[in-house]
Amino acid sequence: MSHAVRYSSFGAPEVLEVVEVDTPEPGAGEVVVEVFASGINPAESVARRGEAPEGRLPDLPARSGREFAGVVVAVGDGVDRVARGDEVIGIVDAGAHATHVVAPAEVLVHRPVEVPWEVAAALPVAGTTAWQAVESLGLGDRDTVVVTAAAGGVGCLAAQFARLHGATVVGVTADSRFDFLRQFGVIPVGYGHGLAERVRAAAAGPVTAFLDFLGGEADAAAELGVAPSRVLTTLDHAAVEGGRASIIEPGDRVALARVARAIADHRVRLPIADIVPLDHVADAYRTLDRRDAPGKIVLGMRVVDYPAQRSHEPDLKEQDVTLGVPTPHEHMEVTEQVPAAIADGSVRRRHREERASNDSE
Repeated sequence: MSHAVRYSSFGAPEVLEVVEVDTPEPGAGEVVVEVFASGINPAESVARRGEAPEGRLPDLPARSGREFAGVVVAVGDGVDRVARGDEVIGIVDAGAHATHVVAPAEVLVHRPVEVPWEVAAALPVAGTTAWQAVESLGLGDRDTVVVTAAAGGVGCLAAQFARLHGATVVGVTADSRFDFLRQFGVIPVGYGHGLAERVRAAAAGPVTAFLDFLGGEADAAAELGVAPSRVLTTLDHAAVEGGRASIIEPGDRVALARVARAIADHRVRLPIADIVPLDHVADAYRTLDRRDAPGKIVLGMRVVDYPAQRSHEPDLKEQDVTLGVPTPHEHMEVTEQVPAAIADGSVRRRHREERASNDSE
């Protein structure tokens, strides 16, 4: 048997429940992945609340989650890209918040060993959306781009990809997140009335692109003189319908592989703010909906302990490696400072062996 997150009515995170289900079987061209970690995203909250546009609302009862990382445990007919035991990252239409998920083999990429499970699980939606947004705009060193929700998973990555292309990035966030954004070379400005005026004061030149990952800021983009074709959003469907912005969707397997490689090579970083056990999925979405945590929030199916860990299962909370860091501060690599918090069991085995060795001495 497996466990999966479902909801039978639209509403707040309380409608989410973890239910026992039969372990899925793969069809032709499909594989079953044992999920080690799965990311959560604002668009999933919109759908769960019943606020998505007509045609995008899920049928009830609905499965939750789109992105995941784990190990292939079963392979269907005609699959030759991956095999049992392969460590993979992927995306599905729904159902990734589960201990096991069925996915088309064609959507999977192999997890680079340098990318921890919790980071890998946060890349298929946030990473590829950020990549698609920056690549579609063709940003360069003559561009100044505004990114709203810049401390969130999509915004944080989009800001870094834009910086890699040489663009100047103005990130819109809460005042408490200014130092968080500065460590990525982003110019921070606060939310609220008069956003366009604050952006003008912060930017060195005219704004040429606007990535609205918060939603509701299309008017500010227009006030800054940004053409609607260069205003992209993930959530503001009203602005899209009104011709003031274009929707941006997650990218494909090629985009995912490139994002994963950028993370593995330390060219960009994706801080993980919360790692929450599957049984606490409602708590994870409460934190997401409050926008309390910078970076990504991840559900962990195999949460492990490590020496000197400050938080423990089942109530893992914000890791403060990238939070509250004073400016100026010494550069740090998240993947070097924080050991992986999700693993395949080898960490526990190693700890048991070390304790047994110490006890015998």
